[in-house]
Amino acid sequence: MILNEEQKAILNGEKGENLAKVLESVIRYGELFGAEKLVPVTSKYNHLVTSFGLKAMGPVYDLMGKLIQEGVASQQKFSVDPRPCDPNVPKNFLQNFIFNNFMYTKQESYEKQLKELGLMDENAFTCACYLDEVGNKPQKGDVLSWAESSAVVYANSVLGARCNRNSGIIDIMGSIVGYVPYFGLVTDEGRKASWIIEVKTEKKPEAQLLGSAIGMKVMEDVPYIKGLDKWLGTELDDAACTYLKDFGAATASNGAVGLYHVENLTPEAKELGEDLILEGAQVYVIDDAELQRVYDNYPVIWKDENAKPKLCFMGCPHMSLQQLKDWTEKLEEGLKEAGNKKVVIPTVFTSAPAVIEEFKKTEYAKRLEATGVILSYICPLMYMNNPLCGKMPVITSSNKLRTYTTARYYTDAEILQQITKGGVK
Repeated sequence: MILNEEQKAILNGEKGENLAKVLESVIRYGELFGAEKLVPVTSKYNHLVTSFGLKAMGPVYDLMGKLIQEGVASQQKFSVDPRPCDPNVPKNFLQNFIFNNFMYTKQESYEKQLKELGLMDENAFTCACYLDEVGNKPQKGDVLSWAESSAVVYANSVLGARCNRNSGIIDIMGSIVGYVPYFGLVTDEGRKASWIIEVKTEKKPEAQLLGSAIGMKVMEDVPYIKGLDKWLGTELDDAACTYLKDFGAATASNGAVGLYHVENLTPEAKELGEDLILEGAQVYVIDDAELQRVYDNYPVIWKDENAKPKLCFMGCPHMSLQQLKDWTEKLEEGLKEAGNKKVVIPTVFTSAPAVIEEFKKTEYAKRLEATGVILSYICPLMYMNNPLCGKMPVITSSNKLRTYTTARYYTDAEILQQITKGGVK
């Protein structure tokens, strides 16, 4: 790999042994993917994927400790993925015992390390760091060192930033040395599409379901999506961004998509159009029947597939402020139709701490509370990683949560039906 003089000096240990090891790790990572050089990280803030204090992550805490001891902080302030636990989220005695004694036993000390390394603030725990209320929103063309898959695909696609699907710890290493390897989605060529997706549905496709279908088909490739602007419009307003947030998370978890282009909508597609499509790109046509086929083939891995749901999670990735408002109204209407005052299944909505703070300033907060829904800042996935929680029949409209846990997927309309009336039509 070709290094500049500053990089050579760091690698030679002129700024400390630990910083040299960090840079060497970044270089080796880049060489695995054929990168011939490093490029500067240009975003104002970084985002880390590793937020949870699992006892098994001892080497991570040792590394963090060495960096702190040597005074090697991140060159950027950063946000980090959601906390794994919240006392307000339902759990029984045994589940709570597992959380506190076997799983996230290092949470408090790890969060102390994160703060010393450069955590933005106490509220910077969210997978949706790009939401306005959080404040970590990159600009078009910014080079990032992120690792959270749903955040990476959003930053690349909706914001036009540049970031590979990095792994945990590589994200903080890139931020510490201020450089990332130049390959893949950081390059112009790596951002071109090898798939054309033709959306030909008769109604607006469910974001999580459409994203799932595309992710499973294209895997890690870049898709260029035609026909979706019919349903989303040609401006990245709040409604479009919210849709793309959930859509992108599904492409990234059900496949390995790090970037997609939506014709007439996302920034690079509006700027370059079909010049983004590689010669010989494959075509995938998606209609209502195809989406139904994908949905019908999701496995149900509950011990009893006819079990009554014991918990519902919404917000993976975290819900936006507008989603919280919209769902409050949907819940009120659904409960009124059913003649119920509160949800009939324990339900948790998750969102960023900063978004929750803003939501609590609105009239909707008391209205949502009246429905019986719990508002939390946690990561549902981390909750479900508790083996006792994983045995519960949990429902969700998140395809990411469905993919990584035992939770069962339903569409938004079906979730509303279940939690306000019970059962699915």
